[in-house]
Amino acid sequence: MGSFVIEGGYKLKGEIVPQGAKNEALQIISATLLTSEKVTIHNVPDILDVNNLIDLLRLMGVKVDRLNSSSYSFCASDINWDFIKDESFLLKSRKLRGSVLLVGPMIARFGYAIFPKPGGDKIGRRRLDTHITGIMALGADCEYIKPKQSYELKVSGKLRGTYMLLDEASVTGTANIVMAATLAEGVTTVYNAACEPYLQQLCKLLVSMGAKIEGIGSNLLTITGVDSLHVAEHRILPDMIEVGSFVGMAAMTGSSITIKDVSLPDLGIIVPSFRRLGIQVQEQGDDLLVPEQEIYEIETFMDGSIMTIADAPWPGLSPDLLSVFLVVATQARGSVLIHQKMFESRLFFVDKLIDMGAQIILCDPHRATIIGLGKRYSLRAAQMTSPDIRAGIALLIAAMSAEGTSIIHNIDQIDRGYQNIEHRLNALGAHISRLS
Repeated sequence: MGSFVIEGGYKLKGEIVPQGAKNEALQIISATLLTSEKVTIHNVPDILDVNNLIDLLRLMGVKVDRLNSSSYSFCASDINWDFIKDESFLLKSRKLRGSVLLVGPMIARFGYAIFPKPGGDKIGRRRLDTHITGIMALGADCEYIKPKQSYELKVSGKLRGTYMLLDEASVTGTANIVMAATLAEGVTTVYNAACEPYLQQLCKLLVSMGAKIEGIGSNLLTITGVDSLHVAEHRILPDMIEVGSFVGMAAMTGSSITIKDVSLPDLGIIVPSFRRLGIQVQEQGDDLLVPEQEIYEIETFMDGSIMTIADAPWPGLSPDLLSVFLVVATQARGSVLIHQKMFESRLFFVDKLIDMGAQIILCDPHRATIIGLGKRYSLRAAQMTSPDIRAGIALLIAAMSAEGTSIIHNIDQIDRGYQNIEHRLNALGAHISRLS
């Protein structure tokens, strides 16, 4: 496990381009299993989670060609069933939560899928019921194999379209169901579907491959099954979570940076939410300028009550950004309640910020009240361990603004979601070094 050594107190200046979106990439790459023809994908982020999924596809027999630093072609014409039915497939899949996205394509095209309880961030319960019940509604049988701690899905003949009302607007659950339904017989209607930009991107790729999907961008999707899908080309959106992380870094360090090519229409309420913390964010074409700002003051609600920032399904605020909002609020002027509704362990990194001098009250597993220091006092340097991707970047932001030298261990967690982050930030003036 590597570590970052961060010398805090340096301001950033310059331009930075966000990587391709991690969450979209996992869906898009999984969808290449739906066809025996070549699918070309551009703007693929060079991060641990995505690279692990690509390696898993290679082992499954998919022909993968890296065309340049961020473009790949995938051709799933010859699948290695010996590997898929071997214990090593489960071991590989268990290390990557994104491997669950292979289930929809595999059951749709081959009538068989097996997957373990997947790995990923330890941020609380992350149930798979929506995936399983949705695919079972299409006609698959599911068996839990206790010795292997894995689920096995089979279907006799083809999947059949149906109506379903999802119990939650799960993004990956919706993605799996939509991918499975593209090759099912008849019409599938999915109500309470997730509709975030990355799910829209998946639907657009599938349509370009020959799928028939109506209602893209809404929570009511209608999929008319087709016999097969074909060759296609796709470009992944910039990562909205990385964009938000860079806005937070600029605010915490009192820096001026320009974030290039952010795809503004796909950011939702991210920018307005930062403005609620008093952070100036200027839109310049498809770029965001965060000007140097020594003090930012948190708004209150119209009746004067304390501001609350909470996550919600799209077009609400992504839960992946709440860790950044929380750490940024520690140096604001004023108070805010951060309400993380989805995961009950995601706020447990705040004890590390408290050790650094932040004033935070952890009300319960889902809520934290932050009393901003208004930059009257800087955070203190500390040694920390990153528990998950998003807490890791929040701790990195805290360390960059702190006085002294901080160390963050277990930075593999950060590498899972952020591409060459220390090199890109050092180019802006940060002082971050990596220890093996």
